[in-house]
Order: sequence, then C-alpha cells, then structure tokens
Amino acid sequence: MPVREIAEAIGRHLDLPAHSLPAEEFDGMVVRLLSTDMPASSTITQQLLGWKPTYPGLIEDIEQGHYFV
Repeated sequence: MPVREIAEAIGRHLDLPAHSLPAEEFDGMVVRLLSTDMPASSTITQQLLGWKPTYPGLIEDIEQGHYFV
C-alpha cells in the first residue's frame, strides 16, 4: 500500500492536504524505510494456516475515524 494513500486517509480526518516531498528534505531511517518498495501479502499465511482476515484493511480502518477522537 502506498504511503501516500495512508497519508491521504489520515489527512481527510485531520482536514489537512497530503502532498509529496522530496526525500532530500528528510534524514535517517525513515527515508530508507518509506522509499523502499516492500510488497507483502498474507496469501501464504492464509494457505498454510487456513487464516482468513475478518477485520477491515488499513485504509478502511483509518476511515472509520476512531483514531481521531
């Protein structure tokens, strides 16, 4: 999931715009972490353990608004 989607969802609840900034404006580990493509999937976990997600995904969870009370 792109970090921008997460920022936009949070921004909607805080009534703040989300916009990209060049990595040069930041220092440290966060730049490396957020600028690295790290695709992930729960498919193997679901297959091996028979697990099925029952809770909302990250964006849907943020959109429910309970983090912004």
